[in-house]
Amino acid sequence: MSGSAVTRAASLKSVAMPDGVGVASGLTLTSVDRERVLPVCQALAGLFPWGGLRRGSTVAVRGSVTVLLALLAEATAGGSWAGVIGLPRLGVAAAAELGVAVSRLALVPRPGPDLPAVAGALLDGVDIVVISAAGRLQESHARRLSARARHRGAVLIPFGPWPGADLELTHVESKWSGLQDGGYGHLHTRELTVSARGRGSAVRPITTTIFVGPEGISESSTPLPSEGMWPPQPEEIPRPVELAAVDGVAR
Repeated sequence: MSGSAVTRAASLKSVAMPDGVGVASGLTLTSVDRERVLPVCQALAGLFPWGGLRRGSTVAVRGSVTVLLALLAEATAGGSWAGVIGLPRLGVAAAAELGVAVSRLALVPRPGPDLPAVAGALLDGVDIVVISAAGRLQESHARRLSARARHRGAVLIPFGPWPGADLELTHVESKWSGLQDGGYGHLHTRELTVSARGRGSAVRPITTTIFVGPEGISESSTPLPSEGMWPPQPEEIPRPVELAAVDGVAR
């Protein structure tokens, strides 16, 4: 392999990890290990036949970076490491706000022509690998990466369509709340409808709605203030009474 991106990704395998944090290449891949499930937030867990991210699986996400980051939040907060390839505009601050432990996030924003090699190196060294190929990957390379994830016990999360994905999550629609009819106020909560469909036990389509707001990701919306505007408007401060002076006497 050549290229600085490959070198950086490959070097992850030799980095000393904190106590209690395992990496995919350090697992003894018994049949039990392959069925291990990494947690996802409760609002999304119902979309997965396994209740979360099953090691060795490929889970494609289409149409929403918010959903993509939401899949990483619980696992990284629990000690797993994740790599993200090919998303140069990914907002680290936004990821942190959604609960992602960004200190356990390895970013390769521009892998260049070495994309398959970079992804392979990360699959050897971390638990979850996100890849945005955007038509830059041949189908044969994509299938080999899914096979490598199965072999290593990692989770591959392509952002976009992916041949042979075990499960595909698709953003169906979004709505915002927080504005009054006249367009005044601030956006408060985003409501996202997400559908899931896959192979095997996931062949039957499932749809769920999640809410992203000041409290993070949840299954229900955070109530707005009574007047429906966010943030709540400050109470109007009474103005002092002005007294008219007549002949020098206030009345």
